[in-house]
Amino acid sequence: MTQDEPDGRLIVAAARLGPVPLVPEIRLHQASDPISLWQRTEATSGRTGLDPPFWAFAWAGGQALARYLLDHPQTARGRDVIDVASGSGLVAIAAARAGAAAVTAYDIDPLAAEAIEVNAAANGVTVRAVCADVLDRDDLPPPGTGLVLVADAFYQRDLAVRVMRFAGRGQARGAVVLVADFGRAYLPRDRLTPLASYDVPGQRVTEDTDTKHTTIWSLASRHNVTLSRL
Repeated sequence: MTQDEPDGRLIVAAARLGPVPLVPEIRLHQASDPISLWQRTEATSGRTGLDPPFWAFAWAGGQALARYLLDHPQTARGRDVIDVASGSGLVAIAAARAGAAAVTAYDIDPLAAEAIEVNAAANGVTVRAVCADVLDRDDLPPPGTGLVLVADAFYQRDLAVRVMRFAGRGQARGAVVLVADFGRAYLPRDRLTPLASYDVPGQRVTEDTDTKHTTIWSLASRHNVTLSRL
């Protein structure tokens, strides 16, 4: 393995394996201090300018969406599932545990892709981890995808727009689209229908409060969105 290749050993060394607060059935490699972890992974890998370690934390939207999938396994059961901006792989792992036929998790960070594989193995499930920016690819999601999952991806305007284009393509090809977020600035509520809400604990490290009230949304059909604006 070269210095420029990600290594699953970095994940194991940098973050401790433990249960997720809202989803204790699932264990992830998680960090207690984002800045120290960022510095440690750069030092260990010999690289600078790495992306923030989003993969090392169980974010509120991811926890809520994972909880929803485990509480409603019929949502994923037997379906081909895509999880975008997967981070730690928490949502993808929950989909696999809920009985998905196949799960593919996408993230642009190579360390996240490694974390997804390591975390999936720790939970005894199979998740295909792909390090790629796929949001603008017209061939994705592919026909036959049954479920598209998005959590915690609405913190930047451009990212939110690209995510929703991707989600819209998936819906047009027959997929159900589920979104989880606690209400960030660029969450397009006018295109979403609320399904369930959870109070997600343990968010002090990454957010401004310990608990985040987080909602699961489904992408509304274009017909319903048009009617809601009349």
